[in-house]
Amino acid sequence: MTVTYQGNRLKIILTDIEGTTTDISFVHEVLFPYSAKHLSGWVHNHLELPIIQDILQQVREISGQSNLDVESCLSNLMIWHTEDRKITPLKTLQGLIWQEGYDSGELKAHVYPDAVECLQHWYAAGLKLAIYSSGSVAAQKLLFKNTLMGDLTPLFSMYFDTTTGNKTESQSYLTIADELLVLPQEILFLSDSSKELAAARAANFNVCGLNRQTTDVDPNFMYVTKFSQIPLELF
Repeated sequence: MTVTYQGNRLKIILTDIEGTTTDISFVHEVLFPYSAKHLSGWVHNHLELPIIQDILQQVREISGQSNLDVESCLSNLMIWHTEDRKITPLKTLQGLIWQEGYDSGELKAHVYPDAVECLQHWYAAGLKLAIYSSGSVAAQKLLFKNTLMGDLTPLFSMYFDTTTGNKTESQSYLTIADELLVLPQEILFLSDSSKELAAARAANFNVCGLNRQTTDVDPNFMYVTKFSQIPLELF
């Protein structure tokens, strides 16, 4: 079933996470401190895992220093962590650390109730839902699987992260449209970032901004304060 809205035939809603479905404070005050605290010890305790060796090799490649030892790699990772860099090996490692926190029950993910209600409604109405976040796909799935309102992963068809491309580059959105097998104009992208909205619009996506923190917004885009205010009939 596809829901037909006024003007266009919207098939997919693609949403950001941080500041959009999820409070920024959960990411910055809960998730990031947790991964920073456990980063070094987690790597040392799992050095035998191929994925950790892959992460360390990626750090060497990104740094342009092929002979970096483990401690030097960790130093780079911690610098990137502090700077909140959107770098794939860091995001992969954060996801692994957070998985342990979710599995132990130390972490429970925040999702805005209005987002949950609308996502469930849209899913029931026949719209496909997808995620595009700078956090790794594994971290995205963990967050939505371990929310205070239960497992939300059955709602989502696909997940996209930095391996698809930078969220501020229009080509990333064209790639997503190709992978979703729809036209760009059949997708609505939701984000709190004006740079991301601009990149998606340049790729011919429909866009709507979320202004969760009552901060200044870009007048070039439509903004709402919660999901229930998103006017799907306009897309």
